[in-house]
Amino acid sequence: MNFMLKRSTLAIALTSIIFSNIALADDDFNGSDNKKDFGAMTEHLLNAQSEKLFGFNKPLQKSAPATTGAYRALDQKATSQVLVAGGLKAEYLTRNAANATDMMAFFPIDKPTHLITCVEGGRAVLASGKYNPSVQSINLITGHVETLLRGMSSCDGIRTTPWNTILATEERSDGGAYEILDPLNVSNQTVLDRISGAVTDSARIAKRNALPTMAWEGLAILPTGVVIAGDELRPGTPADADGGAIFKFVPQTPRTGNDKIENLADSPLAAGAVYAMQVSCVNNNQQYGQGCEIGNAAWLPVNAATARADAYAKGATGYYRPEDLHQDLMYTDSANPEAVRFCLANTGNEDAFNFAEVICGVDDKPLIADATKRTVDVNRFVEGDTDFNAFDNLEFQPKTGNLYVIEDHSNGDIFACLPDGVDRDIKTDGCVKMLSVKDSSAEPTGFIFSADGTTAYVSIQHSDDTNMPMVDGYGTDDIIKITGFKIKK
Repeated sequence: MNFMLKRSTLAIALTSIIFSNIALADDDFNGSDNKKDFGAMTEHLLNAQSEKLFGFNKPLQKSAPATTGAYRALDQKATSQVLVAGGLKAEYLTRNAANATDMMAFFPIDKPTHLITCVEGGRAVLASGKYNPSVQSINLITGHVETLLRGMSSCDGIRTTPWNTILATEERSDGGAYEILDPLNVSNQTVLDRISGAVTDSARIAKRNALPTMAWEGLAILPTGVVIAGDELRPGTPADADGGAIFKFVPQTPRTGNDKIENLADSPLAAGAVYAMQVSCVNNNQQYGQGCEIGNAAWLPVNAATARADAYAKGATGYYRPEDLHQDLMYTDSANPEAVRFCLANTGNEDAFNFAEVICGVDDKPLIADATKRTVDVNRFVEGDTDFNAFDNLEFQPKTGNLYVIEDHSNGDIFACLPDGVDRDIKTDGCVKMLSVKDSSAEPTGFIFSADGTTAYVSIQHSDDTNMPMVDGYGTDDIIKITGFKIKK
């Protein structure tokens, strides 16, 4: 018997031992002859081993049933809002976050006391004469909500920078990015003019015109000041357009060291250059267009103010509504310590059976952007299906590297996905359902983990608020705190 045959025989034997100890449900069999389906057995094994793999037991097998009418009410508990996997606990952090609260960031960067949140509502004047809330803080102990900034439009992507400021961005075709210094000492300030970036507190708030103008959502901010972000645009808008590009901002003066800043003029986001990613299907050569969404990529120079149009004109790669994007902080490359891995949600269209995907890229030289050098490797990491689709938000769980993927539709679910292991493929080793929203008028968004990976927060967005009082003349959303995640040493 040769070596390869011995390995194959051993693998089959081990698989038989593993599966012989797992009771299989009726739906784990396929066909009238009652033969076991290997894919169903693999899914069953993921569920059976979920506490070891994901830190919770009994993943959800079905989504929450649909509801009708104004489901959200004052007398509800958090468990009335979401189903969660076994071993997890859901409770309200607050019920007074502004309507359409989306992404969230912890602040300050070292020992967080607050969530800083983006409110995705359009720019509007309220009955009080004030603009709608755009950026808010939520106290992690008391749940108290404070409005920091008003007058943005569709605030969505938000991050705490490595130098301890907040970058809040707008999901609009003319979307801008605003950097906020010392946000916990900012209260009820206003963007007076979105085009010029005029604000009521220019010492603490600045529009960063050096960053691309686009529909912002996901973004990764590196310690040097490099920003990688996606333009949330679907193909065919306008007709025959290629979809949303991925952009990189390289600061004119990269940050060195780990110091926080005391003045906005010291931020690396004050000046720099913008580039759009172009994926090639031919190694170290330029062959791009349809069919080349994965491969090796270069960064093409574009103008910040006309980033979207320039990206299209130059042949940058377009995706189907790239939404959230995060850096994988557990990724390391001993041969190239500079390399970073970033992953983005490519949302797709479930009605057209485009069930979404998570695409990941490794940029070997984040501070270098040269159209003649293909420094990024891009590949698919998670692929959707009929029950797991319309990917929107992403979050890497600290300590484990598991990727949490949040669906962008009503009654939306959250799935936990394993990293890629030592097997041959370069995709997640499997995903299970961890949370499902009960309210059919609402969806989950803004999912974020604490630094120890044991606590998560999620916004229940777009709910019908007919039965709920307004706060500050504006509708509200629930922010739910989820505890009980176990981290294996």
